[in-house]
Amino acid sequence: MAENSKEPCWYVVHTYSGYENKVKDNIEKSVENNGMKDLILDVRVPVEDVVEIKGNRRVKSQRKVYPGYVLVHMIETSESWYLVRNTRGVTGFVGPDSKPVPLTPEEVDVMLSTQQNSVEFGIAIGEEVRILSGPLENFTGTVEDVDTVRQKLTVKVKMFLGREMPVEVDLQDVEKVQ
Repeated sequence: MAENSKEPCWYVVHTYSGYENKVKDNIEKSVENNGMKDLILDVRVPVEDVVEIKGNRRVKSQRKVYPGYVLVHMIETSESWYLVRNTRGVTGFVGPDSKPVPLTPEEVDVMLSTQQNSVEFGIAIGEEVRILSGPLENFTGTVEDVDTVRQKLTVKVKMFLGREMPVEVDLQDVEKVQ
């Protein structure tokens, strides 16, 4: 553990799935109660906006991008490590032997970009699309899943003898059927 490291870094904390927001709140309360705002600067649960079709209606909601994980921006000291590690719901830091490994700036950009720049693609689950290129060019199908991080769609395509098969396609390789 780098006791003299004064540069704050982002770390990934593993939690029980479904407890991400509770862990975030508990860490923030502990930081406040222990006067450690100078060591633990930010806690985030990356989410993305998703549009789902429920009962012929579009419903906009948020989905956790990394279920079971919380991002913590902190200066690593024995005190900050102890506070985060011993928060209820935390199972450990991501890294060898639960020793925190800071994320690279590139990893931070990818992990936080979904939270800050949630993009609407104009294609929602349940809509019909046509595949524009590749081996399934001109096939049509129904969107089953939209992955905004990887910019991919899972489309259920009718294949041989009316059998439906899920395929993954790039977002730019489809168009909505009017």
